[in-house]
Amino acid sequence: MAGHDDADRGPVSRGGVAPRPVFAVAAVLLGSFLANFDSRLTTVGLPDLRGAFSLSFDEGAWLSTAGIGSQIFIAPAVAWLATVFGLRRVLGIPSLVYAAVSLIIPFVHDYPTLLALSVVHGLLLGTFVPATLMIVFRNLPIRWWLPAISIYAIRVGFALDTSTSLVGFYVDHLAWQWLYWQGVVIAPLMGLMVYLGTPNEPVNRALLREADWGGMLLLGASVSMIYAGLDQGNRLDWLGSGTVMALLASGAALFVAFLVNESLVRQPWAHVNVLFSRNIGLSLVVILLYTLTSLSNSSLVPNFLGTIDLLRPEQSGLLLLVYGALPMFVLVPVSIWLLRHFDPRLVVVLGFSCFAAANLWGTQLSHDWAREDFIGIVLLQSVGQSTTLLPIIIMALSNSDPTRATSFAAYIQIMRLGGAEIGVALMGTWLRVREQVHSFYLGQNLTVGDADVVDMLKRLAGHFAAHGIGAAPARAVGTLASIVQREANVLAYIDGFWLCFWLAIAALGFVALITRAPPGPFTPEPFGFARMVLRKCGVQVT
Repeated sequence: MAGHDDADRGPVSRGGVAPRPVFAVAAVLLGSFLANFDSRLTTVGLPDLRGAFSLSFDEGAWLSTAGIGSQIFIAPAVAWLATVFGLRRVLGIPSLVYAAVSLIIPFVHDYPTLLALSVVHGLLLGTFVPATLMIVFRNLPIRWWLPAISIYAIRVGFALDTSTSLVGFYVDHLAWQWLYWQGVVIAPLMGLMVYLGTPNEPVNRALLREADWGGMLLLGASVSMIYAGLDQGNRLDWLGSGTVMALLASGAALFVAFLVNESLVRQPWAHVNVLFSRNIGLSLVVILLYTLTSLSNSSLVPNFLGTIDLLRPEQSGLLLLVYGALPMFVLVPVSIWLLRHFDPRLVVVLGFSCFAAANLWGTQLSHDWAREDFIGIVLLQSVGQSTTLLPIIIMALSNSDPTRATSFAAYIQIMRLGGAEIGVALMGTWLRVREQVHSFYLGQNLTVGDADVVDMLKRLAGHFAAHGIGAAPARAVGTLASIVQREANVLAYIDGFWLCFWLAIAALGFVALITRAPPGPFTPEPFGFARMVLRKCGVQVT
């Protein structure tokens, strides 16, 4: 970013540069990675947690919903809380409380207490990621912004690709308790980095007096209730469940109340006018489409390997670790270099094109695909992860209004966390419904008395005859039914890849509608031939 003085703090900053910015960067890294790892670990490791806590399937499902729903509840308000109370207060003490709760949870055997602690655990965890961007803009020189934001952006893909392996390592080589106890080690270290890397700011009592507590509670509660309804909908049969309908209807009503509140209060906390800016609104839509498109990485590949190939998390996780996570150490610096010299819209197009290619490749899968057949898809997804979210964030920040910084931060957190978790819930429903549809149509072709069906049953019965002639026919029918279910699942995953492909194409369409951002600290500096052409055209290049 040559040509921009570090003294120019930009539109989204407040306060002075931290005297020890390396500690602030370390806090960004630890906080953002801990949040994403923790969310993914408890999701991927949920079967192990159900066994460890002796929970039923329903109890385990609500445990996961409570932990993630509470993150969604608090996340939109964190930027405002950090502005008023300072980053040290918002991250320092909560990090220690989070470590204590993480230490206690594995020893709890009473389900209501476990559920309550999971809510507290999620609320504390929900403060970590939103506050990291505040650390970047308020405590780091401008030359550090892009690398620090890249850490914030890439944590999503890195956590998706490594958490599966980490779950297998904890469960098989340490103990399931480390799904929680990793926070006991990391959270206090993050708190120490925040203390060393951020200044001690006084409480902003003027903003505190004008607090829009109602708006914060209404938005957080509405989005978290909608998430809970969608997350439980797949398990409780959607419209057939009063619980799901109550959650969705109540969440929608609270969101309408939030919109009314923001239009009536004197100092709205998250004014909806921030969404009316063309580039900001489109950037938020693109962020939402990114979270949905990347489901091919977080849901389809590992779930296919677990459902069809019957691989344990540590087995499928090795693929994502080697070909998804590790390449990011090379790809992220490349992404930063591209953003320093090219329009971020071009980099986003590259990222979504890689996602589209990976998903199109995935539509060719069959039940014969093994782990190694997904290498090319995971590599393309790794490129997509590294070159999509970071430039989207840069585009959004370059177009943001400094007077609406907390409003923008609230909505970007909804898209980031709420969109991702809601997308996972909807993808689960999509796969279930498509599997049922394909199972129905495949079953229609297996009519009683059909020559091919009779021949298949005879061959299967002959195979099982050596283990008992009487049970052979029944085992043959069961095996044929399992083959039908397997193929229905394969077709459902193909439909999942098609869905993600079209979401990537839709994202490319929305990116095409975004206009060039005004000059600022993220404006790319052309080089070489491009620099010469711009100068000949009379364009001043700094």
